[in-house]
Amino acid sequence: MDVAVETWQDILRPQAVDLALLITYVAFALVSFFRKSRRLKYATLVFSVAYLGFYKSHLVSVVDLFGAIDGTLPIPKYNISYYALALLVLVSTLLWGRLYCGRVCAFGALTQLMDAVVPKRMRVDLPAAFERRAAWIKYVVLAGVVFYFVATRDILVYRYVEPFWMFGLFGSAGMWVGLGLLLTATVFVRNLYCRFLCPIGALLGIMSGLTIFRIKRWSECRTCKICEKACEWGAIRGPEIIKRECVRCDDCERLYLDRQKCPHWLILLKVRPSGAQQSAGGRPVPTSSALRSPP
Repeated sequence: MDVAVETWQDILRPQAVDLALLITYVAFALVSFFRKSRRLKYATLVFSVAYLGFYKSHLVSVVDLFGAIDGTLPIPKYNISYYALALLVLVSTLLWGRLYCGRVCAFGALTQLMDAVVPKRMRVDLPAAFERRAAWIKYVVLAGVVFYFVATRDILVYRYVEPFWMFGLFGSAGMWVGLGLLLTATVFVRNLYCRFLCPIGALLGIMSGLTIFRIKRWSECRTCKICEKACEWGAIRGPEIIKRECVRCDDCERLYLDRQKCPHWLILLKVRPSGAQQSAGGRPVPTSSALRSPP
């Protein structure tokens, strides 16, 4: 009796649509990141909520960390898109920091979209000292949930530290009430969960601290507070970028390239007001008529 031999065609055929969608999404997300386009960024966030959130209901979770700890991760050849997303998260974090948190995670994308439509007058600006201390809570949550899992092997603890189950539209009445309270609080405190409570954000923050990625800064950043005040994540302190908190949202990168807002360019214009004179780096400094914001 002949035994059917499984081929790669048999393995890939049922996963083809999923892989094609993932490749399309990843390409779109990376293009938006490298182009530093605000419009592409928000298009990516909508794509993330729709695709990774409600369509796939697949976000990087402490459940994946639990699987890595006890060796129960899915079989690779039948879950190629699962491992492809995991590889994207690991590689992008090592190269550029918490890109996943700022552009790929569907829950983070949802809260950023909320932030874009909620009137600014409703926002509560937390004191800087409190914000710096509160940022450490997520690391305590990460340590606590890992310790609990190692001691009990209770995988269901994820429901109490991650709201990602909302995209699968399941949960008890108490879980939905808790989610409602969290999202209501997020209306007033920007990106509350991502900044202060997310254990995966903490894990990627630890990884980001080990990377060599660098965001360009000008000498004027030592005294200017424009980017620091604009940062929704508390990742800028004077001239310093706090890598473990930075989610590569592009806001400060667009600001320091904006020749109508960034003091670096305005000071150059004031010092060299005539024509296309040479800057210290040997590049021409434009006149006021030539200054404009980047696209």
